[in-house]
Amino acid sequence: MKYILMMNTMKANSNEGIMTWPAGDIQAHIGFMMNLNRELKASGEFVLAEGLAWPDQAKSVRAGKDGLPVTDGVFPESKEFLAGFWIVDVETPERAYAIAAKASAAPGKGGEPLNMPIEVRQVMSGPPKDFV
Repeated sequence: MKYILMMNTMKANSNEGIMTWPAGDIQAHIGFMMNLNRELKASGEFVLAEGLAWPDQAKSVRAGKDGLPVTDGVFPESKEFLAGFWIVDVETPERAYAIAAKASAAPGKGGEPLNMPIEVRQVMSGPPKDFV
């Protein structure tokens, strides 16, 4: 079963973001994430992982009446924002939860675990057969 693990992090307009940390703390955090990805690749559970641009670079897009894109945003006042995600292929939901818990404990400023929320959702393989 595939799951997406979405890493939600501090307020978008916070002055306490990762770029304010000492360089060694940023390196430790990134190293932790890279090591987690290596472990998932070695176990055969890794599908994809990506970090995302900051919210001040995001746009909300919808189709206008003519079908052309209409953009809105940015929305830096958000409480939290999606910083990155993993897609994993695991045998049980409990394994996805265990990976999420490990990612949640990534080191932050001063090496303290961040314990950030990781939202876990199953990736559906398609629509229900009744609707196809």
